[in-house]
Amino acid sequence: MAYDLEEQEQLANLKAVWKQYGNIATWVLIAGLGSYAGWSYWNSFQQSKSSEASVLFEELNKAAAGKDDKQVQRVTSDLKERFPSSHYVEMSVLIAAKSAYDSGDIKHAKELLNSIVGTTKNEEYRALAKIRLSGILLDEKSFDDAAKLINSDFPEEFLADQADRRGDIFVAQGKVEEARKAYQTALEKMKDKSAGKPLVQIKLDAIGGTTDKS
Repeated sequence: MAYDLEEQEQLANLKAVWKQYGNIATWVLIAGLGSYAGWSYWNSFQQSKSSEASVLFEELNKAAAGKDDKQVQRVTSDLKERFPSSHYVEMSVLIAAKSAYDSGDIKHAKELLNSIVGTTKNEEYRALAKIRLSGILLDEKSFDDAAKLINSDFPEEFLADQADRRGDIFVAQGKVEEARKAYQTALEKMKDKSAGKPLVQIKLDAIGGTTDKS
């Protein structure tokens, strides 16, 4: 597919933005949800083995903060084995996926994310896993697989993130006009004070898009 010079420059600009910032917003979501999960479920697991699960989850968060991937993976495995029905398990797997990715173990990160996509009953966790996994597939240039994943059903509160990732995939495929529409949709669905909104606007501007910035 041929592009004029202006579109080539726009694509180059956005790909540079993606390389620097593309995955930040997703991990911010995961980190925030991790904090929420730790607080939300703390009071629900105070008795017997349940309290042990909360202690392990706290240990995992400390290991993740210290970038100790081996410890993160070990604690996650312990949680899965000892407390398979605990809500901490799914959140731990998401955190473990981030840790594995940051440590360069992309294969294991994908395995962990796929396990959430394929098994969880929690739609929010599944949405986070799909967004993150599609980002990895995008990095690997597996555009069709990324598109298939991101074009599946998402909860209402994740539609903006879905549209944002869809725009990233369109850019990688060289579909500039489709990317503009996707980013505009993302901006429309984001709240005015959304932390991710400025980044989406940057990506839209990079491909020559326009939208109401008021």
